[in-house]
Amino acid sequence: MSSPQHPAGFDNSDPEAFLVATTGAMEGERFELHRGQVLSIGRSPTNRVVISDEVCSRNHCELFCMAGRWIVRDLGSRNGTRVEGALIDCDTELRHGHAIQLGSTTLTFERNRKADTVEGEINLTATDDERETSTESVGGHTIEPEILHRSKNTRYRTPDASQVVRDRASLELARLYRLALDMGAATDARQLSQIVLDGLFAATSADIGAILLTEGDKVTNPSQLSVTVYKSLNELPYQRVSDSLSRLAWRDGEGILARDIQTDGRLANRDSLGELSAQSVICSPVRSASKMHGLVHLYSTNFDNPLEKDDLDFVLAVAEQFAVALDNLQRRDQLQAGLSRVESENRTLREQLEQDTELIGESAPMLRLRGMIERISATDATVLIRGESGVGKELVARAVHTRSPRSNGPFITMNCAALSESLLESELFGHEKGSFTGATARKFGKFEQAHQGTIFLDEVGEMSPAVQSKFLRVLEGHPFERVGGGTQVRVNVRVVAATNRDLERSVEAGEFRKDLYFRLQVVELEIPPLRERSHDIPLLAQFFLKRFARKTGRPLKNFSPAALESLTTYQWPGNIRELQNTIERAVILSAGDVIHVPDIQLSALGNGPITATIPTAPAEPGDYQVISLDELEHRHIMATLDYTNWNKSQAAQLLGIERSTLDRKLKRYDVGRPLK
Repeated sequence: MSSPQHPAGFDNSDPEAFLVATTGAMEGERFELHRGQVLSIGRSPTNRVVISDEVCSRNHCELFCMAGRWIVRDLGSRNGTRVEGALIDCDTELRHGHAIQLGSTTLTFERNRKADTVEGEINLTATDDERETSTESVGGHTIEPEILHRSKNTRYRTPDASQVVRDRASLELARLYRLALDMGAATDARQLSQIVLDGLFAATSADIGAILLTEGDKVTNPSQLSVTVYKSLNELPYQRVSDSLSRLAWRDGEGILARDIQTDGRLANRDSLGELSAQSVICSPVRSASKMHGLVHLYSTNFDNPLEKDDLDFVLAVAEQFAVALDNLQRRDQLQAGLSRVESENRTLREQLEQDTELIGESAPMLRLRGMIERISATDATVLIRGESGVGKELVARAVHTRSPRSNGPFITMNCAALSESLLESELFGHEKGSFTGATARKFGKFEQAHQGTIFLDEVGEMSPAVQSKFLRVLEGHPFERVGGGTQVRVNVRVVAATNRDLERSVEAGEFRKDLYFRLQVVELEIPPLRERSHDIPLLAQFFLKRFARKTGRPLKNFSPAALESLTTYQWPGNIRELQNTIERAVILSAGDVIHVPDIQLSALGNGPITATIPTAPAEPGDYQVISLDELEHRHIMATLDYTNWNKSQAAQLLGIERSTLDRKLKRYDVGRPLK
């Protein structure tokens, strides 16, 4: 067996490495390894190294150089190829002194130190102009650390990452994984930096290191960075080493591997990196897509164990994860600050809402009402609020919610008379995408939105029979399905309903389910109309005056006695809603700091013929006509429309109802605007 002859065109330059046979029939023979040439080994005479051993396969293995690293690859041999005694099943990097075993033959891999350069290194024999250096001045001498390698990306993010030596890659990836888990548990930038620096010390030959981070967003150069953490195995004090390398890494966004030039005798007239006598240094940027966070400095003072390109790759990979973790910490801090601000604003709004929804009044009916609210609020009982339009049924419902254990949950309102049957069902129970025309996405209904809170259903008497049936099942604790869906939805909601209709008559007429009526009437609150508690009118008027004066910036302070008297004697058919609108209008129209009678515009309905036709004392039979409440409501609405010249919006405002409610009532009365 002999070494194959060099073919034509063989590279006669100094070999990169050698294979030396240390056992077997070839013992003592030496084979040269050159870049760009594959060295094949096996029994076949076509191989460059032929081994006459039956244990070896015809084409056993091959060696080649890739990116400055020598790799051995098994070619599917029968008995396998061993490196340092371990069978290999993938491309494996060879280090100086590694033993390759093929049957009874052992080949030792040796690097040629004279030609041992890593791809991307600076040639030590190059001129000063050819060598990339960075300079700074210390003690009057020029420092020019030699840059061995620069890189913007770690090899773990390159297409040939699969070619990384398996053993080292597995170890480093395992370290990266453990380090990422530790970084995820960090609660602030300093703790995170300490975890990163400890991880880098464990994975590299560095014995001195520091992490420098920005403070604020106005850092434009590395000299403005602050040392967040520092570590020295030799307990040396921190010193900035080679600011010039920091400037290069900061400017170009590249990781840099450099060595101390004073270790080269040919360059002995130049100074070292600094007083730390670092033999090699890695300077890596910590950058994300959004910003440059800082730099990582690692130094090795051990001449026999310098930092290498593999260390730079690992540092770059860690720096990428470090930057992501810093971004996440900053976003978390921003979210926490925003959450604290929202919570503060929420508390302020709740306090303001409690003030705005305060039940004003000291009359006997109001005292009884507040007492009832206090008693029922602590329970989860369903509440039915009854009263005329404009008396403040939603205000009472909100008072029940804010005084209940559900006060921190949502308070969702829904007017059951404002929508058609199909839209009301969708609003209450939600719908699935595509369930009907226009349903372009899933929508959660009011009941789901009110989970763990309270839902207020105004004008509940206007529900259609089909919606009443589904609503009853929810009240009884059964799950429901969204429109067009099949998934069962369960909610925990307290229901507060309100109506100004005579539900008893609706039940008798078959318009409202009897079982739903009894399910709603667990606790009933009756809100008296404003005309029955005239003693509360001055208090309410002052409350609204302060609110609207503050809102408009007007310097109004009080009412004149005559103005207050006119407010007190008025009947207020629109109840509190009408009083509120009247005071707002007076605040806008008033020219001074006191509201007078001319500033108050009252409707004729409060003192008109409709109220005058209702007897207040016994009369002889036949002196007046007995009419139903529906008929009285009909006449009242028609008189209001005549007063406003059939301006429905103005009439609805005076009546204290929604425009849609007025249209619905006119449809029920089967009346329209009279022709002129």
